[in-house]
Amino acid sequence: MKQILSIVAILLVAISCKNEAPKVETQEKVSTVENQTPKVDYSAYPEELIKVFKAHGGLETWKSMRSMTYQLNEQSTVTDLQNRNILLETDNYMIGGNDGKVWIAQDSTYFDPGRARFYHNLMFYFYAMPFVLSDDGINYSPADSLTYKNETFPGIKISYNEGIGDAPDDNYILYYDPSSYEMKWLAYTVTYGKNEESNNYSFIKYEDWNEVNGLLLPVKLQWYTVKDGKPDTPRGDARVFEKIDVDNAPMDNSMFKKPENGIYVD
Repeated sequence: MKQILSIVAILLVAISCKNEAPKVETQEKVSTVENQTPKVDYSAYPEELIKVFKAHGGLETWKSMRSMTYQLNEQSTVTDLQNRNILLETDNYMIGGNDGKVWIAQDSTYFDPGRARFYHNLMFYFYAMPFVLSDDGINYSPADSLTYKNETFPGIKISYNEGIGDAPDDNYILYYDPSSYEMKWLAYTVTYGKNEESNNYSFIKYEDWNEVNGLLLPVKLQWYTVKDGKPDTPRGDARVFEKIDVDNAPMDNSMFKKPENGIYVD
């Protein structure tokens, strides 16, 4: 009888140990996930812009993501958010950016290679607002408010340090809702290839925001005609983004490499 009791006691201890083991593993996994959330130094940004970032999900969430994908008309785009490598793909051509070098691959001249560098990350930059305005080398200053149809939107002006990007003379103005701090408009200048500043602003209205994995991202971008330096009427159809996703899983950057039939456009 004593032998039976001893065996039962040993079995109970073994079962107890097995039941406790997963608790340790779970705690370790939770700790690992928590450590993946980056710490953000908000001291570099003006207070109003911080509120805009937080209204759209926060820079902690943005900086923890590794990839962004979306479909715009017939074109699909994949971007590595950590290094900004990018791939645009259609049935007729592919354009890629890999470690700062831009390439294009196509069987015929569907897309002018001379426009590839300017175009390769253009829509990504517009789409990933306001988060891309947290990049290094940016200066912030107050801007005059924008009034459109009896609504007034405060503004924040963005300029760039010399040598930042392909067009450091570009300027942007982000306009936001003063109550919700959601982004509503973007004004921007185009100086690519001109080597001089411009005061001619174009305007985009950001519409139909959609939450994707904790980030508030736009569904529609509507360009506007400009009258007396302000947006007037919608210009053409809105750009509608579909199959939107952001993810924090590591990426295989081999997809961004130039294929054999590709050529560099730098």
